[in-house]
Amino acid sequence: MDVHQVRRAVLEANSVLSSSRDGIQIYETLQTIKRYLGGTESPPSVKEKEEFIHSHFTTFLQCLISNLSPHWMELFQLDEEKELWDSFFLEGPADQSFMVLLDSIISTGPSFRLNKVVDVLERFLQRGGLSSLMWEVCKQQSQAGSLVLQEALLNKVVCLPDHLANKLQGENHPAFFPQNYFPLLGLEIIQVLERISESLREELLSVLVPHLTDRTQSDCIWQRMCWRLIESVPDRWMEAVICAFVQAVPGPAVLSRLLGNLVVKSKKAQFVMTQKLLLLQYSYPTTLLQSLLGYLALDGTRRTLLTKVLKELLETWGSSSAVKHSPVEQQTYISRAILICLSHVKDTEIESLRQELLTSMMEGMKCHLDSNLPRVRYLGMVVAESVSARITPEGPALKFQYEEDNEIRELKSLLIQRPEQALVSDLPSVVNNRPSMTLNSVLKPSAKPRPGASEGDDSDLDSDDDLVPYDMSEDKELKKIKAPAYIRDCIEILTGPEDPDKYEATMGILETLIRRNAAAAQEVSVELTKVLLHLEEKTYIEGFMGLRQSALVALAVTDPIPVSHFLTAEFYSLNYSLRQRMDVLDVLATAAQELSRPATPKPERLPSVKQPSIQILSVDNPPQNWQQVVDERIKSKTRRFAKGPSRAELPCTPNKFGPVAGHFFFPLLQNFDRSLTTFDLLGDDHMVLGRLAHTLAVLMYFAVNTGVAAVMGKALLEFVWTLRFHADAYVRQGLLSCVSSTLLSIPAERLLEEVAEELLETQAWLADVAEKDPDGDCRSLALQNLFLMENLKKKLGTAPLE
Repeated sequence: MDVHQVRRAVLEANSVLSSSRDGIQIYETLQTIKRYLGGTESPPSVKEKEEFIHSHFTTFLQCLISNLSPHWMELFQLDEEKELWDSFFLEGPADQSFMVLLDSIISTGPSFRLNKVVDVLERFLQRGGLSSLMWEVCKQQSQAGSLVLQEALLNKVVCLPDHLANKLQGENHPAFFPQNYFPLLGLEIIQVLERISESLREELLSVLVPHLTDRTQSDCIWQRMCWRLIESVPDRWMEAVICAFVQAVPGPAVLSRLLGNLVVKSKKAQFVMTQKLLLLQYSYPTTLLQSLLGYLALDGTRRTLLTKVLKELLETWGSSSAVKHSPVEQQTYISRAILICLSHVKDTEIESLRQELLTSMMEGMKCHLDSNLPRVRYLGMVVAESVSARITPEGPALKFQYEEDNEIRELKSLLIQRPEQALVSDLPSVVNNRPSMTLNSVLKPSAKPRPGASEGDDSDLDSDDDLVPYDMSEDKELKKIKAPAYIRDCIEILTGPEDPDKYEATMGILETLIRRNAAAAQEVSVELTKVLLHLEEKTYIEGFMGLRQSALVALAVTDPIPVSHFLTAEFYSLNYSLRQRMDVLDVLATAAQELSRPATPKPERLPSVKQPSIQILSVDNPPQNWQQVVDERIKSKTRRFAKGPSRAELPCTPNKFGPVAGHFFFPLLQNFDRSLTTFDLLGDDHMVLGRLAHTLAVLMYFAVNTGVAAVMGKALLEFVWTLRFHADAYVRQGLLSCVSSTLLSIPAERLLEEVAEELLETQAWLADVAEKDPDGDCRSLALQNLFLMENLKKKLGTAPLE
């Protein structure tokens, strides 16, 4: 019955796709068929999926391509509807998708259909389609006719560059060039071999480990046999065996039963377990670290290795070179290992290493706190607090202020051993020469109840607990002083003797006064900006920093040229703290955002203007949000085919930031390489340099399609080229954001006229970053910029960047 339903559904779908001109009907039909590939809320039965894949998938793909036309695609108004068509080729069986796509390209003449199929094939390659194809062929070895299919696929895979070159001629895509395609094919082959190796290892261990675990639990003969079995493994295979066992066991006690003291007896095993798995790799889950380090802690002969590992982990954690050049993921991995070690080491062991651990902790804390990446700083704070608490338990506690997130809570939880890790109950007497312990004996409380205490004693209960609290939710605090009504009054209050009530009332009303009376604000804009910039934080005013920044932004928007001249000049002046200089950058970027948007009564309070791109300037926020900015701009530049508007159109208003963009941008750019007595952007103040790069990127972004954008872009690319090899990841992220802003904000024709040479140099640098940069965010941004350049080339229909 299931088979007949699938056949009927496919026949009906083919009929609809061939005859219907109703976009909704076509979309619903595709959704119905997509169900047979799985991954939906109502998955098909096993028989239905097999029937569709083996008997109908290829013909359905051919139907999709044969009915493809510009008119047909215009029926899809949303991107997700257009993506549904592509998903059949990208998410279905890779071998059939590849054959249908390549056969269609070979048999189709120049047309919209050919261009679409070529684009999908390119996406297929970029998403690892070749490795999926080879993996599926490997699983079909025992099926009838598989040799014929393998031969056909082999010919198509090897000859793909020739087929595409013959068909597309001068319009061929770079992804299909032999120099690009065959290295990709080599990488895909390696991935398939790794999957095969892992699959074979899992099949072996899925049987071996459970049986050994069960038999060694209470039988010392089986335990000794297991030890001898693993000790006899040759050194060249020892790493693979150990890694597999450590990942397969449920915890350290089982690992100790299976391996015994292998880590002490075998130098190769010791290197793998104390060096390679901890310091040279970082892709393993936390459970592996807990099993491995717990194993070292479970026996006295192995505990010397545990303290040695803790010392080496802290030395690596405290290395400034490692903090600067290793990925954040590896630093997180090492931090986890340190915290797990701390949960196992004893106070006497800590005492013997106190001075060495203290030295590494102090060096590492400085390196981490100097980082511009918030995640790295938080790692430094958590690890330093934990190490300090163990080194000097009797001294004052080292405590940092930070907001705990899920990652920080997970790190702190590693300091507490799981019951399984704290027990040696699973180890029989042959391991430790001492009686076994039970879970109850370990967890049994030792404290006795105090005399005279009774479980049912409620004499201490307070009778007032039955009273219902009075509802004060609607109460409002009475203001002790009236808020000032004029901007000059505000200046007098803020520059006069400090009165908390007056200060609070003034800061609460200041932004409103500035926006309400622009003429009065312009008369004193620079004076008031100077007062606010030098105003120290008032902790008794709730949200003081936000109120202060909002007032500064209001001034910059109300009187942009004088205020921007003052702020950019003060940014490079003496006698300012780094915090004040970063405040200047935040104000300029936020003001540029507001000026560039359509005028509204309160733009900063609209949901769409909650500073999506300015978040990159926050001290405690990493620059990942720049990706959202890029994605939004790419979406806005995507050409849509529809019968009507797919969304409400924004009012057409001039970009108010355009006429003043140069006043914001160029003064910030011109003195970055000048060193002051207390301020050196190219030296120790690289955090501010990173913020400057991000700010320049934001200013460039909001200057889209303005007259000065091309000049700004040329200057910005020169700035990027000067600093492209900077050691700090946050600075490099800012530079890559600058490139994104330039590509997105300047029309393609102007880019090629004004900065063609700079783009060519930048493209080579981006390719190097995308391949070799240790920071994952930098690699992602570089790859995004390369895609933007490729889209630029396609749009112009030329090859200017080759």
